[in-house]
Amino acid sequence: MVFDCGVWCAKYLLCIFNFIFFVLGTIIFGVGLWLAVDKHSLIALLKLVESERIEQFTQPQVIEQLAYVLLVIGAIMFFMSFLGYLGAMRESRCLLSTYGTFLILLLIAEIVAGGLAAFYKDKVRAESKNFLQTTITSYSLGENVDATSLMWNQLMGNFGCCGISDYRDFEASPAWVSGKGNRTIPDACCMLKDVGKLVPRDEDCTTNPSDSNSFYKTGCYEVFTEWLIQQRELIIGVIVTGIVHLVLIILAFALCKAFAKYNDMRL
Repeated sequence: MVFDCGVWCAKYLLCIFNFIFFVLGTIIFGVGLWLAVDKHSLIALLKLVESERIEQFTQPQVIEQLAYVLLVIGAIMFFMSFLGYLGAMRESRCLLSTYGTFLILLLIAEIVAGGLAAFYKDKVRAESKNFLQTTITSYSLGENVDATSLMWNQLMGNFGCCGISDYRDFEASPAWVSGKGNRTIPDACCMLKDVGKLVPRDEDCTTNPSDSNSFYKTGCYEVFTEWLIQQRELIIGVIVTGIVHLVLIILAFALCKAFAKYNDMRL
């Protein structure tokens, strides 16, 4: 079908954009599937790299949880980009309208979530703290740590904080309580001389924490929230993502209208 220049550009711009996301989605889904089926091969591969930071991510539980996350993200990207790409290439109003409708619903969900977060700020803070509290209940020590424990260690080690509000939050974790011994705080709550290995500067920090050798009274929630507010690049990224999202919706429905017009002219 022959179109004018504007429709032709819109069609192939939508095709190119969705093809890129289609390829990325396929790769992410494939990696997630590989990790879910054969995580031990990745563990063996990563152990060839001599890095303490990478070694923390070779725990089977961490890789298994990462695999499920990648599978979900990859599947969503694959499905959405497939609709957009095939709809534009096949000039299908049905596929394009479905694609556009999904994008509108996603955009509405994002706007509603942002609006509710701004309007019910105190409620959101309380609920987010409650959610974090549920994650900290599974915090554990030793070699067989899961993704949640690894996340907390990285967060505390890099941001200089301890727990959600302070070190007492870890008392809600049965694994921590039963395995901590004479420790008062995890290694990651200490002032570290090696963040990658989580090595405290003061050897007595975990058993006798103080303001001079640890961050045991500094909660990660406030520290991380303050850090997010200062990230202008993140705000710009959110705005750009919203604009791209809106442009894709406009392109999808503009092409639907153009295809309908040319079909009527041909009849």
